[in-house]
Amino acid sequence: MQTINLTFPVEVNGETYSSLTIRRSKVKDRLAVAKMKNASDEEKEIRFFANLCEVAPNVIEELDEADYKQISDAYMDFFKHEGISNEPLSSSPKSPTGA
Repeated sequence: MQTINLTFPVEVNGETYSSLTIRRSKVKDRLAVAKMKNASDEEKEIRFFANLCEVAPNVIEELDEADYKQISDAYMDFFKHEGISNEPLSSSPKSPTGA
């Protein structure tokens, strides 16, 4: 797990989020997103990160782009720690949606 302190806190439904904690993903997280047949890749990625951060998707939607990048980078950092490269190999994670 990694906690990201948001540069630009957001308020959603009366609750202020100044940090988000993201957990490592599991295969079931990827499968849940894969079942979203009519969603765009962006919508899938938002849902994926919302699941990993255990918040509603609208919290992720409200993030500033800089904070969203921090979430994305934290996700990719989980793989760096395992010695998995970001090189374009079919077995390496490219994005949460598999794009």
